Amino acid sequence: MEDLAIRTANQEDIPQLLNLMYQYIVDFYKRPRPTEESLKGLIQHLLDNPASGIQFVAEQDGKLVGFATLYFSFSTLQVKKMAILNDLFVIPEARGQKLGEKLFQTCLSYIRENDFAYMTWETAKDNLAAQSLYNKMGGQLSEWLVYEIS
Repeated sequence: MEDLAIRTANQEDIPQLLNLMYQYIVDFYKRPRPTEESLKGLIQHLLDNPASGIQFVAEQDGKLVGFATLYFSFSTLQVKKMAILNDLFVIPEARGQKLGEKLFQTCLSYIRENDFAYMTWETAKDNLAAQSLYNKMGGQLSEWLVYEIS
């Protein structure tokens, strides 16, 4: 197998991470392309403010091929920190190597090692591959309904 590392994103990753996030936002989810300034700003915010969240990257032979983003919040009911797995993405040509599982497991290990109450996440109703992964990793559908407003 090729040289693979799952690690915390750092300053040097920004150019490649920016490209990965564009693939995730624009190509995969078909959303409008954010400005480079705004997307770089988000990455930089997480690097500069670790209390806000963390990004993990999958690096294979010196190239970033996937990432996961955890944002941090609090659970009043459990009186502890909680994490939101907002993004988990692996480029199409790197799929089938269990990188999604490895990124997910890295996030799970992080929250357990840092005494978070839990990790929550959402996925699109039609993203059956992600749902299969989350079920395989032990995820359960929440009893809570998710609402949103713009």
